[in-house]
Amino acid sequence: MYRNSLIACVLTLTCFIMLIPGLGFAQTDKVKASMAALKAETTKLGAPKVEGNALYFGKTKASNELVDAVVKKNGGAATLFVKNGKEYMRVATTVKKEDGKSAVGTALDANSSAIGMLDRGEPYYGDAKVFGKTYDAGYEPIKDASGAVIGAYYVGYPK
Repeated sequence: MYRNSLIACVLTLTCFIMLIPGLGFAQTDKVKASMAALKAETTKLGAPKVEGNALYFGKTKASNELVDAVVKKNGGAATLFVKNGKEYMRVATTVKKEDGKSAVGTALDANSSAIGMLDRGEPYYGDAKVFGKTYDAGYEPIKDASGAVIGAYYVGYPK
């Protein structure tokens, strides 16, 4: 009897250990799929550019409707940032602040691991703390026609 319980316990533990990394990959795959969807939606509209403090794709100003459509299809959260000096400001987002209001107009946390990567024109994938919540997240730079970083895409799923 004890031997059977031990075998069952070992098998359960082995399955659990094998399954957990797979769940992490599934979450990462969701982040990458959502990022691809967000980029595809903006690409349809035209080349990215900044006018004043606004981000445009072609003649279309970045809006919550754009990120809402991606989240409706893929779940999670999505944001479009415009680079303003050294800050990345949310110009379209499904993210809510702690008070439940839209986070449009707020800056990406200055301590975010993503900022250095974005400034170098590189993507960041990993954990991100957004308004006190931890997300499995992806950030990718938005570049203008000259290759300069003018903003960022963000997608994330709560952990």
